[in-house]
Parts: sequence; C-alpha cells; structure tokens
Amino acid sequence: MRSTQLRRLGLAPVFALALALFGLAPGASAADPAPADLTFTTDSATALPGGTVNLSMTITNHRTYDVWFVHQTIEPTWLTTQRPDLKYSFTGCNLATAAGSVPCPGTGPTNLGPNYGSTIPPGQSRTVTLTLQIAADSGCNGNIGFYSYYYAEFSDSTNTSGGPVYTPETRVVCA
Repeated sequence: MRSTQLRRLGLAPVFALALALFGLAPGASAADPAPADLTFTTDSATALPGGTVNLSMTITNHRTYDVWFVHQTIEPTWLTTQRPDLKYSFTGCNLATAAGSVPCPGTGPTNLGPNYGSTIPPGQSRTVTLTLQIAADSGCNGNIGFYSYYYAEFSDSTNTSGGPVYTPETRVVCA
C-alpha cells in the first residue's frame, strides 16, 4: 500500500510541471500589463444641442521600447447610428504637451494615430482631446458613443493591437 501512495504523490509534481510547460497553469506573466493601452474620458456626461464635449484619448506605453507609430480609428457605436436625429461632428483636436496644448493634424474618424505626435517613450502617455460638437438642431434624449481600435509599433520592431475600446457616452439632453 505504501508504494502505491508514493507513486501517487510522485505523479503530482510531474503533472504540475507538465501544466506549467504547456501554459495551462497560471504564471507570473498573467499579471503583466498590455504593451500599450488606450483609455477615454469626457469632460461632461451630458450636453445640450449646440454644445460641445471634450473627448480625451490617452495611449500609454507599458513597454521598455518607444512607440514609433500608432494607427487608430474612431467610429460611432451601433446604438448611436440608430438615432438619425442625433447630429454631431468632431470640430477640433489638440495634443497635450509639456509646453501646452497644440493642434492635431486631423480629427478623424480614421487614422487618428498621427495626432499623438512623435514617439512615446517607455512608461509615458500621450493625450489627445477631440472636441465633439452637438448640432444646434440635434435631437434630444439620446446617447452618443464611440469605439476605437488601435495598432502600435515599437522601436524593437514588435507591435500590438487592441480594441474595441469604448468611450463614455454623452447624453444629449433638452433644456
């Protein structure tokens, strides 16, 4: 009986090693952050027709290499497209820098990546703020939201992609 128990105990470490080797056991890398991530914030959860909301996008580099290139898109969510009475457009774009805010080259909806400016060093972020203008004749009591996909290339020739990343919704309210 004793030899059967020893054989059973001897198989447990072998089984655990096999799980670890084939990636079935949790490892330390499970807690590693994504190489880069994208987050959104707004300066207001509501807006009146004719008003504006600032939508800030921040991309953060978690790698030990520079981000050299970013390609990003921004599109309205399906629910936003189902309300044709909601009228809006992106009318401005600014990149936050140490010297203050500077205009971006474009406002989207595609290829927002150049708006982040030059390289993003390891551990740093870049924030771009888009101005969302609600048309004066827009409908009310609906939500405007967007989603984004991004692709980033690093100076070590690796890349990452992510999304969809959703913006906070802006509720268009009537006065």
